[in-house]
Order: sequence, then structure tokens, then C-alpha cells
Amino acid sequence: MNVGSLSTNWLLFKTMMDISRIGQGNRTNLSGLNSGSFELLLQQVLLQAEMNQQSNSGLDALQFTGLNRLPSVIETATSQTKVLQTTNRTSLTDAAKNDGDKLDLYLKGVLQNTGHHFAEAGEKYQINPALLAAISIHETGNGTSNAARFKYNVAGMMGKNGLKSYDSIRDSIFDMARNLRQNYLDQGKQTIAQIGAKYAPIGASNDPTQLNNHWVTGVQSQFHKLTGKTGLA
Repeated sequence: MNVGSLSTNWLLFKTMMDISRIGQGNRTNLSGLNSGSFELLLQQVLLQAEMNQQSNSGLDALQFTGLNRLPSVIETATSQTKVLQTTNRTSLTDAAKNDGDKLDLYLKGVLQNTGHHFAEAGEKYQINPALLAAISIHETGNGTSNAARFKYNVAGMMGKNGLKSYDSIRDSIFDMARNLRQNYLDQGKQTIAQIGAKYAPIGASNDPTQLNNHWVTGVQSQFHKLTGKTGLA
């Protein structure tokens, strides 16, 4: 029911009843009133109705029943919308959560308890989370490197000024996944060897200690270990 119509209908009903009572009390023939007299009578009744409204709690309750319920209805609907939005924005599928729990068994150092981030990034970019974890384990000595501990860089990602710094481990994982999807997998590089040739090229100027020579074999070893133990093949 419309709140405004509830209030208006009640006031009109009350006004007509008051007019009827006034007419009966004064022995007035309402049908014989001219327009001016009726208007004056109506003004008097409306004024009296307004005064009665302030003192009559029973009628107040009737008049504002709809209005008092309306905020609660709006609040409930808004709360349900927020719950749905929050659920859709932050929840993982059961499969991804399970994958994250499996990875957590093998992640150490600053990578400890970050399995759900690998699973979430893998789900978003359609990449096996075991590959993301394998790269991070190899790049950071399983969460113990200075880059991982002080820059939250768990994937060896480079920027204009050298190793990138991140605000969190999660940000680094998602940046790695985005990079792999856009610049490797979508470009036809589907194997660890193909990815490694570009990700950690042998003889690169920023690899004076020749660590890139071991990138492919290192990541492959970690990947096979994770997939073999977790089933994330």
C-alpha cells in the first residue's frame, strides 16, 4: 500500500466523520450549506483533526504504520544486495579453495598460507595454480629470498628500475599470473621450456650469475613435485 494514500485516506475519513459529528451536534443540515460555509466548516474540522492527531497515539499508529515499516524493508533489501555483492567479489569456488589448501602443505617462508592466492589467481587467469606456485618456489627459494621478504616480489618480475616492489604477496602473485596469461600463454607459449626462454633467457644482461640456466629445470622439478603430490595436473 502507498504510504501517502494511507495517510490521505485516513485524514479524509476522519474529516468526514468530524463534519458529520459537528453537523449532528449543531443540528445543521449539511446539504443546505453554501460553498463558503462548507469551506469554513471544513477548515475548522481540518484544524481540529490536526490537533487531535498530535494527542491521539492510536490514530498516529494507524497513520504511520506504512512509513515505519518502509525503512526496515529498504534496509533489508540493501543488506541482501551487499551480501550478494560481497560473496561474488571475494569467494572462491570450492575447487579453488581445495587447491589452495593442498598447496599450503608445501609453501614455506613468506609464501606460507598463500595457497588461496595462487588458486584465486589461477582461477581468474585460467592457469594451473601449481605452475604459479612452482615459479614462486623456484624464484624465491620457497619464500626465503630477499626479494620475497622485503619487496614481496615472489616471481622475479622486473620493472624499469630492476626488481618490482609490491604492497603484498597477493599483488605479486596476481601480477605474475596476468603477465603469464597476456604475454606467454595467449602468445602460444604453452610449455615451461617455451615460457622460460622468454621469462628467464639464458645469457641475459641482468643475470650475471647465470641463474637463468637453471630456470626451466628448476620450475619443471617444482611443478612435477606439486602436481604429483596434490593432483593439480
